[in-house]
Amino acid sequence: MREHRPAPPPKAVASVEGDRVTPVELFFDLAYVFGFTQVSRLMADAHTPMGVLQGLIVLALLWWSWTAYSWLANQLHADEGFVRVAMFVGMMAVFVVAVVVPEAYGDQSSGLSGPLVFVAAYLVARLTHLTVYLVTSVGGREARREVVQTVCCSLVPSSALLVGGAVLGSPWQVWCALAAVTIEPIIANLTTWGVRSRIGSAAHFVERYRLVVILALGESTVAIGAAAGPIDLPLLAGVLLAVAIAIGLWRGYFSGLAEIAERALCGLDARDRARAAHHGYSLLHFPIVAGIILSALGIEVAMAHISSTRPLGWFGAVALTGGAAVYLTGTAIFAWRVAGVDILPRLLAAMILLSMSVVVRQLPPLAAIGFTAVLLPVVLLLDRRGPEIERRQRGVAVGR
Repeated sequence: MREHRPAPPPKAVASVEGDRVTPVELFFDLAYVFGFTQVSRLMADAHTPMGVLQGLIVLALLWWSWTAYSWLANQLHADEGFVRVAMFVGMMAVFVVAVVVPEAYGDQSSGLSGPLVFVAAYLVARLTHLTVYLVTSVGGREARREVVQTVCCSLVPSSALLVGGAVLGSPWQVWCALAAVTIEPIIANLTTWGVRSRIGSAAHFVERYRLVVILALGESTVAIGAAAGPIDLPLLAGVLLAVAIAIGLWRGYFSGLAEIAERALCGLDARDRARAAHHGYSLLHFPIVAGIILSALGIEVAMAHISSTRPLGWFGAVALTGGAAVYLTGTAIFAWRVAGVDILPRLLAAMILLSMSVVVRQLPPLAAIGFTAVLLPVVLLLDRRGPEIERRQRGVAVGR
């Protein structure tokens, strides 16, 4: 009598329409929560335009790695088989990346080389993602070959630039890293034309990106208390007004726009859906998240001097209002690309916010936060007709 042996666990299980975000993915995102906090701290500590550029480069690296795993978890169950192991390995690597962010551009101790550890941990996360497609066969051999090809075409040159920059050091590292985060999405976009990418579950994909926006907004609330000092009336007023800014940013995405985009995405055929998801979510959600992080930086700078009567200055003002402007611009282009929403009202709102940095820089920190908290919902009124029109259309999208 032959001995009965249980079947080995599957390497991967394909996702189907209707699947939702799993607890493994939520746990995985905790590393990125820490990473967003570290990026904000890096920019605040530098307090210079170059420091902001360095922070945005790190944020872009975190973003491209996160989007890679978002597509992976949309096509394969993140809590099944080999994919779950890869998610945990990627999470550990990203957490190391986040820990090393303060030393990403130069050593602060006599230990290991911070830039090299940063790049090495980042590449471990990216190569772990690539390995899943190499060892699994879900989607067919041809589909797997296309995914591996597109990932390698964008990852190889960007990795070479990151390693080269870490070896060369300052000032070349910043420009090599900037080139890396710039060429990767460009090459990825070019190499995905004609590729039969699929969205395993549109509901999962949209929910995944909604959650990362929530995580970024969480960083803006963390910034409120990061620089808080002894409790007094100016601090309490600053906390309430800063939370009002966070609520205004939340409304700019979740008050109608997110639902409009989801209905439009679900109404597209498979090919157009994949392209719209790549453009609208993987690419255009980066300025949305970056705008939130910049706003958090402005809040942190203002909260650090909340009782001061001196002007906030250019750095804090541009971060505060400019971050919100970048955020609104990102949401405008995203809604236009996915759902055909009129782009002009939000672009006008963004221009008004950015121009008001001239006023905000001259205000004391508490007044600057209050002015921004009032201005943000006011400029959003310019876009009040867009959602109404789109709700009548019931998810009819413009394919581009």
